[in-house]
Amino acid sequence: QVQLVESGGGLVQAGGSLRLSCAASGRTGSRLAMGWFRQSPGKDREFVAAITASGSNTYYADSLKGRFTISRDNAENTVYLQMDSLKPEDTAIYVCAAYRFGSYYATRAYNFWGQGTQVTVSS
Repeated sequence: QVQLVESGGGLVQAGGSLRLSCAASGRTGSRLAMGWFRQSPGKDREFVAAITASGSNTYYADSLKGRFTISRDNAENTVYLQMDSLKPEDTAIYVCAAYRFGSYYATRAYNFWGQGTQVTVSS
């Protein structure tokens, strides 16, 4: 089992920044690739970014490249999502997930999920 706890969400004005954290604990928290997804009301869960276990490779949704940055601190078993130049359409619940196998971009590739943290961007 892997437990994931997100934090860092909140209310921010358009153009602002937030950094989300995902603390992992349990069986292999620091040796798993990790991903961030987001979900807005009425929409499917959307891939945001992923990072390999070592942190050497990262993957982003095309629409978010250049504004969002994923990173990790394996000593702290924590994955981060730095979000800059936020837009109202970034409003969503952001959820981190532990990767199992398959495409990093697909929700089915992840087998443990956190509860999420709300991000609201006002215009």
